[in-house]
Amino acid sequence: MASEVDKSLLIIILDVNLSQRIVRQETKVLTQCLDSTIVFANAHLMQKSNNQLAVMACHAHGSLFLYPDEKHSEVRQIDGQYERFTLVERSVRQRLQEAISEIRTDRPLNSESLIAGALSMALCYVSRLEREKVAGEKLNSRILVITASNDSASQYMNYMNVFFTAQKMGLILDVCSLDQELTLLQQGCDITGGNYLKVAQLSGLLQYLLWVFLPDPSIRSKLVLPPPVKVDYRAACFCHQELVDIGYVCSVCLSIFCKFSPICTTCHTVFKMPGPMPLKMKKKKKNIDAVH
Repeated sequence: MASEVDKSLLIIILDVNLSQRIVRQETKVLTQCLDSTIVFANAHLMQKSNNQLAVMACHAHGSLFLYPDEKHSEVRQIDGQYERFTLVERSVRQRLQEAISEIRTDRPLNSESLIAGALSMALCYVSRLEREKVAGEKLNSRILVITASNDSASQYMNYMNVFFTAQKMGLILDVCSLDQELTLLQQGCDITGGNYLKVAQLSGLLQYLLWVFLPDPSIRSKLVLPPPVKVDYRAACFCHQELVDIGYVCSVCLSIFCKFSPICTTCHTVFKMPGPMPLKMKKKKKNIDAVH
């Protein structure tokens, strides 16, 4: 009987929102992050000949795939460089340039990147590859999010749906934060068994990527990696987008509010007194049934 062939799929989601704080302060930061991401992606392909890669970009108006790209499926060798490395770099740079140029400048920039939507697209991509794989193949998939955006409590329900879907699919979520701590994405890493890292120095981004996120999850336990962060499992209220210890939950749409309201602002359900029941948000690890 033929042995099973393991394939490793890495999906990189790069946040290219131009309203990110570090991007507004220094426009060269985005170019530096892109260069480090391309080197990291090629390092993943270099580990095994059958490794697979997908690169996505997300911003305030949507998400799109940068690689693979049907328009640039073939490329000639340049200066002795491996053709696949050249294809990745050329596709990512050209597609990203097209995506940024298409962003409308007549509307104010939104500081909230649609990372949850990009994660949903990545899950659909993994599901399609799982259906298309041949007998005897095993696909080990993981997602890496590289972002400098703020935590987005307005996407709380979307995030939770993505996290538990990824957990059910056996898919690992890694997050590399370039600016500040991201509570919701920390929860996603903890739920799926991935790594979360806040980069201490942006100049060393490539070193952090190669050290923490390049090794396969199966061998990470044997490496000396940064200690895991303490995850805060409090839910975010839908009214002020803030984490709450005690909240009021709508029994119809499960929206969470920090103060009692006789009408749910999400589904517009009218409650009879005493209204939705207050619910204490538990901080115990993985004990989040109370808010989901």
